[in-house]
Amino acid sequence: MLSLSERDFQRLVNFVKTNYGINLEHKQQLIAGRLSNVITSMGYNTFSEYIDHILSRKSPEDIEIMLNKLTTNYTYFMREEAHFDYFRTTVLPWLEQTKKNRVLSIWSAGCSSGQEPYTLSMILKDYFGSKTGMWDTRVLATDISQNVLDTAAAAEYEEESLRNLPAGWKGKYFRKSSKPGFYTVADCIKSNVIFRRFNLMEPIRFKLQFDVIFCRNVMIYFDQPTKEALVKRFYDSTVPGGYLFIGHSESLPKSNIDYKYVIPAAYRK
Repeated sequence: MLSLSERDFQRLVNFVKTNYGINLEHKQQLIAGRLSNVITSMGYNTFSEYIDHILSRKSPEDIEIMLNKLTTNYTYFMREEAHFDYFRTTVLPWLEQTKKNRVLSIWSAGCSSGQEPYTLSMILKDYFGSKTGMWDTRVLATDISQNVLDTAAAAEYEEESLRNLPAGWKGKYFRKSSKPGFYTVADCIKSNVIFRRFNLMEPIRFKLQFDVIFCRNVMIYFDQPTKEALVKRFYDSTVPGGYLFIGHSESLPKSNIDYKYVIPAAYRK
């Protein structure tokens, strides 16, 4: 494993935090462990040479590889199921009653490899049933990593990640892949999700305000000021009465936010 000096560690920490919001201040050993092989495979002999290359920003692809190595993209269908139950039983009936134009605006922010937005799309299809065609239920799914977005768009998953789906959904919303042990999301679900690359540190300037934002297990990488600033941007981008869902391992301060707590890890404007 290559040696990571305090100076180089701080240079990398400041770059990643400033540009991507990810706080690595106490992760010196993790950085050294996860990046050493990447650095040597690129032909660099030291962290200093590699960090000079990263800070030059001449290779967005190499920055993405670094970010993927330093963060964990772990998810599966119906993860933190209580949120999806609440979305189905409380949020969707409210939207069905109030959205006179029948256009829903739902955002999976930090969608990783796609299980969350596809889960939302299946719930929407299941809820509206024969009325689905009368509604615009498309889900916006964004992530900073083009690599995981490409995986999400391919929509091919190991059978194990489908284990928590309701009875019948695997047969209804998936097709067996040509790859043994894998399933592909059905076209009716896949076509309902729009994938876009987006850095959550950027201003949020989408066409519509959002009825629902899912940003779960993303802010665990952010320090408190970065988190509060992001939540403020989310709030400004949410319709009155709209919802924000965060991960159960995350929390928002009772002060300094305008959202109102409704259930664990869920808030409303």
